[in-house]
Amino acid sequence: MSEKVFMPSRPLVPGGERYGVLSGFAPGTRILEAGTRLAEPFRPLPVDIVFEKDIAVTLRDGTVTYVDVFRPAGSEQVPVIVAFSPYGKGQGSSPSAMGVFGLVGLDNSIVSGLQKFEGPDPAYWCARGYAICNPDIRGVAESGGDSVLWDRQEGRDAYDLVEWLGTREWCSGKVAMSGTSYLAASQWFTAAEQPPHLAAINPWEGMSDTYRDLVLRGGMPDSGFARQLRDVSFRGHGRKEDIIAEAERHPLINDLWEHKIPRYERITVPAYVVASYSNTLHTQGTFRAWRRMSSVDKWLRVHNSQEWPDYYDEGNREDLRRFFDHFLKDADNGWEHTPRVRYSLLDLEGGDQVALAADRFPPSGVVSTRYYLDAGTRTLGTAAPAEAATARYVVGANPGSVSFLTRFDDETVLVGYPKAHLRVEADGADDMDLFVLVQKLDAHGTPLAQFTVPNQGAMIHDVTEYGGSILRYRGSDGRLRVSLRHLDETLSTGDVPAHTFDRAEKLAAGEAVDVDIDLLPVGLVFHPGEQLRFVISGRSLLGSMMPGMPEYTSPHAGTHIVHTGGDHASYLQLPVKNSGKDTP
Repeated sequence: MSEKVFMPSRPLVPGGERYGVLSGFAPGTRILEAGTRLAEPFRPLPVDIVFEKDIAVTLRDGTVTYVDVFRPAGSEQVPVIVAFSPYGKGQGSSPSAMGVFGLVGLDNSIVSGLQKFEGPDPAYWCARGYAICNPDIRGVAESGGDSVLWDRQEGRDAYDLVEWLGTREWCSGKVAMSGTSYLAASQWFTAAEQPPHLAAINPWEGMSDTYRDLVLRGGMPDSGFARQLRDVSFRGHGRKEDIIAEAERHPLINDLWEHKIPRYERITVPAYVVASYSNTLHTQGTFRAWRRMSSVDKWLRVHNSQEWPDYYDEGNREDLRRFFDHFLKDADNGWEHTPRVRYSLLDLEGGDQVALAADRFPPSGVVSTRYYLDAGTRTLGTAAPAEAATARYVVGANPGSVSFLTRFDDETVLVGYPKAHLRVEADGADDMDLFVLVQKLDAHGTPLAQFTVPNQGAMIHDVTEYGGSILRYRGSDGRLRVSLRHLDETLSTGDVPAHTFDRAEKLAAGEAVDVDIDLLPVGLVFHPGEQLRFVISGRSLLGSMMPGMPEYTSPHAGTHIVHTGGDHASYLQLPVKNSGKDTP
């Protein structure tokens, strides 16, 4: 197996941006009484909570890690929910976590500060008969060992923690997991290990393939967020994995990357999965894991905002509690009648629809429809152009892209998986980085966008003007390095192409090739007269994922040529829903 690369870590220090009220190492047990407030911004505790801090948990290889447990006072046995991530277990009250709430427009008074960053709040869950476990995982804070990033090693470590928790005298024997982002991704790896005490999972937007979602999406080394994650997280006394060095050494899929993909088919535990169309980091991975996991009891909800406002929304927490009550407390609460899929449709003009019920995703009645590119007229149409033509742009020039338009005469709903099939050629280069985007335009041709967070002030406008794509939705995007176009015939479907990324096939001079590009799942409504714009470019069309992150710049130059019509028609395949009702 290819060797991991490690670099020195740095300890979490008092006064730092990620140091919270409870970040200090202080083993012991105490009672947090009802009415206690951790710090001024946070909500007071509604009930007495037993707080066991820095409990030592020994993993199968002898590594000692430390966890915090919050549980209801009293002798009743309760289930426990785990928040598994490399973020310090006391980070929920840190300046960085509070700053994230401020950025997106959430009031810190909606949480107690006891929660792990992006994890379940003990104030809410302990009041409802659950314990919460916040671990400092391998290599983080005072825990021993070297930390790894989204890896099957984490799945094995979490297995050991789940089994340790399931046998505590205060535990009912049932353990669950919940949380967003990293806390969601870790659940795929854990569930694939099948710990016997794991009774349910709740991945709330999280990537599911470290290569394809984080460091080399589309085969491109767009490492901005991976670098940020590596550099500011995994604080500890040992070493941490250098994911950037690994991507530079191993740009193609090998056994190192294979071990950073969960074994989806081994995920059989009941799952309540939450996704969105708009998170350019998490969307593809969440839907992929949802499709490929083997759980019989699985539910999907696709919301219309951003993960943090959605996760801490009171109504959504109550919905999650019904799921956990059913599978962790055997409550006869009718959860089994919840629609297996609840999806949203974005309007981008204030008329979003949410919680639309279906029994699958895409919902029934969706027809994959080809809209053919016509370079002569720069339009999209359902009939392939008879005449061959080309459209071209120079990489790095202005405009540096080509686009194609279609106008909808009737109300049109797109919901499902778009893909692009393009015939392309490079003049003056042996490779191409292709970026594609589906945009909604109003009837007058103005591009429409929508903030995903409550904060819509001047600063959010600034940081999302170009970039910050997780905070403002501009459409469904995709990307592919053309030399890595080889399809995985086993995993590819008619709607979702999957690439092997295990070989590089450079372009010869004058060679045109066919490529298939998967775009983020979409849920969009077009009213009569509104338009769809399909853009192809050699640069990222959305900018960076997070505000302030550097934008990826392609190393490939030259002129990109898109062939349309004739014997090798290029097309955009869209999931068009008919006007009939879903079958429940």
